[in-house]
Amino acid sequence: MTDKKDHIEELWFSSVSEEELAKYDKEAAFAAFQKRVWEAEKQPKAKSRHLGWLKYAAAVAAILSVGYFSFKGGQSNVESSFGDIVITTPQGSRTQLALPDGSRVWLNAGSTISYSQGFGHTTRLVRLIGEGYFEVAHDKKLSFSVESDNMRVKVLGTKFNFRDYPADAEATVSLAEGSVAMNSQKMPADNRLLKPGQRATVDKRTGLIRVEGYEVANACQWTNGRLIFDGQPLPEIVKTLERSYNVKITIHDENLLMLRFYGDFLRQEQTLSEVLDALAATNKIRYELKGKNVTLYNP
Repeated sequence: MTDKKDHIEELWFSSVSEEELAKYDKEAAFAAFQKRVWEAEKQPKAKSRHLGWLKYAAAVAAILSVGYFSFKGGQSNVESSFGDIVITTPQGSRTQLALPDGSRVWLNAGSTISYSQGFGHTTRLVRLIGEGYFEVAHDKKLSFSVESDNMRVKVLGTKFNFRDYPADAEATVSLAEGSVAMNSQKMPADNRLLKPGQRATVDKRTGLIRVEGYEVANACQWTNGRLIFDGQPLPEIVKTLERSYNVKITIHDENLLMLRFYGDFLRQEQTLSEVLDALAATNKIRYELKGKNVTLYNP
């Protein structure tokens, strides 16, 4: 059977790291505690019984306080030792995952999400490179945050699309349900509160935010494999096609850069050639496809 003294010591020091434990002489500390108890028992009966109980209470309080701070120190050590979980979606694919708090995330092609192994204990923070659609589990005690190099979003429970690819000139947040508070990393004091049906666009160069009404459903359709172009300039469409089909597309003629296109495609059913054929049918461009390399020319 385990000795009572050993058991108390185990409770006292079990939450302390080895480095912190080295700072304590636990044998001497426990011996001092025993001595205080023994001396209290030797006090003359004439003394107030109340004072004796105060000494016991003080001794117990000392143990509890040491135990509490040892536990907090141990908890801090555990939290600081958490590593990061990193999930990357390669070009040409999509990934769906569930976070430890029950939130669901869809990652678009060429995107990476990371979060601490302690996610959901004291914080719900994820970092994102690329594009992700989030359905956040509601937790009124612990807010959910998504951050990138250019913006940060904070919510309690909602659905939104977050896009910040390194090669893009802008980063965007499109809100489908609930509400989100967001700001750019360059201008953290400029906080914005979005309502459903709104999109916030961050200019990466200046950090300025533009909020506007938007057909948010279009921003989320990529989770179903749909590619919707609603008037984006050709360079943006090119980036989407590169990520979706894992190819390299070069715009050969500069006067094509200002062209804008509209279209709705289903990636699982339509090949890259079929998408390019549809764009070329406008008689505004022609293309040359060699393996995984595409070049766009004037018609």
